[in-house]
Amino acid sequence: MNAQLQVTQSAAYTLHELKTDNGTVVREYVSASGSVFAVAWQGPFVPDMQQLLGSYFEQYSNAVKANKEVRAGRHPLDLQLPGLVVQSSGYMRARHFRAYIPQQVPAGVKKAELQ
Repeated sequence: MNAQLQVTQSAAYTLHELKTDNGTVVREYVSASGSVFAVAWQGPFVPDMQQLLGSYFEQYSNAVKANKEVRAGRHPLDLQLPGLVVQSSGYMRARHFRAYIPQQVPAGVKKAELQ
């Protein structure tokens, strides 16, 4: 991703924050067991979503395509999928995105922290 990495430890998880030269910030939320349970990004440019979502990319991609068929135009995205929640909003050059696995979010972590 060619970014500067900053790691922050909290009681419930480790936050990996990657800042790219183009202004996009990507955050990975890692549990004590070492698994990524949430990712978020904000900024002017969309990062490589396949790299960001890994094995969840196909589920995400299919849901986005299905959502576009049902609801045309630009609008916030709120996908409640089996085992995956994806939310995105914003406008050109100021986008916000988060995806998390509800079953893996550590106890005591509020969804509002994952942004």
